[in-house]
Amino acid sequence: MTTHIGAQKGEIAETVLMPGDPYRAKWAAETFLKDAKLVNEVRGMLGFTGTWNGHRVTIQGSGMGMPSLSIYANELISTYGAKTLIRIGSCGGMQPHVGIRDVIIAMTATTITSPSSGIFREMNFAPCADWSLLQAAVTAAQEMGTNTHVGGIYSSDVFYAERPDLDEQMVRHGVLGVEMEAAELYILAARHKCRALAVLTVSDHLQTGEALPASEREQSFGDMVEIALKAAFPDA
Repeated sequence: MTTHIGAQKGEIAETVLMPGDPYRAKWAAETFLKDAKLVNEVRGMLGFTGTWNGHRVTIQGSGMGMPSLSIYANELISTYGAKTLIRIGSCGGMQPHVGIRDVIIAMTATTITSPSSGIFREMNFAPCADWSLLQAAVTAAQEMGTNTHVGGIYSSDVFYAERPDLDEQMVRHGVLGVEMEAAELYILAARHKCRALAVLTVSDHLQTGEALPASEREQSFGDMVEIALKAAFPDA
């Protein structure tokens, strides 16, 4: 057990999917995993372990923002031996060609600051995804026929941003979408020699103001989870 995860040793798989929303973790576990067992409910941050096509998988909520994700990712890696961590979550589209319901597979994650910023001091570290996971995720998405975009995203440290000038520069430089967690996940994976990837569903769009209705989210999020699982286990 750790401060924030109540699972016993052996109850967390080496492959962990990390949605921000604990109830999305519950939905994904019930939908995709066989014999899913609740292994964490400390502070309501639900985690489940089961199997997918014979492979053990944990789906653990991470909360919103990089500080919250950093807590769970650190504990999953250092105490429970997680080796592959894949963020599954929603994001805001930033480019005109990125549509609602599309999936973004994040090659890189730009950020202004993260919980790891103090370590790097004056250096601008470039957080990026694990290549093997990225390649497998793109292959899976193509085989599924999912409308997918691969490239850079922006991990913001605020939800209610008031920097339209910054958004303008993100768009200008080809950033596909914005979310709040992936950059720190990629940094932690690099530090601990783990594999990490972010697979994101576009739920709203910063330029058009479109938003995915709640009634239509399940199928789109299902594609994202399936891509993540197939990336983790490409031979399954």
